[in-house]
Amino acid sequence: MFEALQTLPADAILGVLAEYRQDKRDHKIDLGVGVFRDENGDTPVLSTVKKAERYLLENQQSKAYLGSRGDPDFNVAMQALLFGVEQGSNSRIYTLQTPGGCGSLRVGAELILRGRPGASIWVSDPTWANHVPLLSGAGLQLKTYPYYDAENPGIRFEEMLNGLSKIPVNDIVLLHACCHNPSGMDLTQEQWQAVCKIVVERNLLPFIDIAYQGFANGLVDDAYSIRLFADLVPEMIVSASCSKNFGLYRDRVGSLSVMVEDGATIARVESQVVNVVRGMYSMPPAHGGSIVTHILRDAALRAEWDDELTFMRERLKEMRGLIAAELAQRNAPRDFSFIERAQGMFSFLGLTKEQVQRLKTEFAVYMVDSSRINVAGINHKNVGHLADAIVAVL
Repeated sequence: MFEALQTLPADAILGVLAEYRQDKRDHKIDLGVGVFRDENGDTPVLSTVKKAERYLLENQQSKAYLGSRGDPDFNVAMQALLFGVEQGSNSRIYTLQTPGGCGSLRVGAELILRGRPGASIWVSDPTWANHVPLLSGAGLQLKTYPYYDAENPGIRFEEMLNGLSKIPVNDIVLLHACCHNPSGMDLTQEQWQAVCKIVVERNLLPFIDIAYQGFANGLVDDAYSIRLFADLVPEMIVSASCSKNFGLYRDRVGSLSVMVEDGATIARVESQVVNVVRGMYSMPPAHGGSIVTHILRDAALRAEWDDELTFMRERLKEMRGLIAAELAQRNAPRDFSFIERAQGMFSFLGLTKEQVQRLKTEFAVYMVDSSRINVAGINHKNVGHLADAIVAVL
């Protein structure tokens, strides 16, 4: 049987990570994998996470199964975080805990296909690379709408609106709530309103992916699109990840929220979602979700977490400004000020594959072939070498 299998190419990001780890050069820089890093290049465990873990160690009474829906307290806390406190127990919204944002996206895709076999989902051009296997692997037909302008870094907004206005009525559209991955270019609130108007007019189902809440402008502002749509559309799906804003990458914590037109539909949605989960991973792990729940429900920890989140957000903004300034000081043959205008972890540099390869082989600077970088990999110690390398390959 297994002799018939073919060797597949390595995942682009994981492949870069493997190469980086094998590189023995002291000045190497990892701008590939999307994790937060501090000034020392470390991905620290948040202080609030450590406090929550100590609390759980002393107070947790059981390791029994959670059930396919996960922890009910976690689900209520995530509803409040995403939709607003006043909607924390909205009877039209069904939320369940998932193994990370990836698990959430896949369960959401499976649910869509049960309601509409052969459905198409429209994603931004470009979108997060893993959207493709997660969504199309489930059976959804992926199509694209215009988004990023590579020639003049920013959003092709008029083209985006025109593209959305031509999506067939009742189709599904995937939207990045904030910190667009891979471009880092986000819609303004006014632009979100224009997008929402088209979604309502064409009765499109918005599927919103929010993996970086708090990393752009703050917890409330970053959820603006979710709360806007929740007030105006009859149905929507929201996939959330706690990997970045809680630093729980390896604990795999996320949620899937499904908003329906009336409360009577919730029971049908729950029966289908639970059935999907039971046949996929049965039930989510408890530890990471328990950490999130404890932090969100403890006023002192919640306030401290807000401060830690602010620190991470401000560091990302500082590194954006730093690399843009360093490149400008070196009279780079291209204007990189757009890096400072982008949000969250990621930005494109606009380099060719050949230039990216030179960065790796000649300068020990690692990134994926698209030249998408994780700005959290930049610090005051390596930014000079990085800027020199970029200017050299240009």
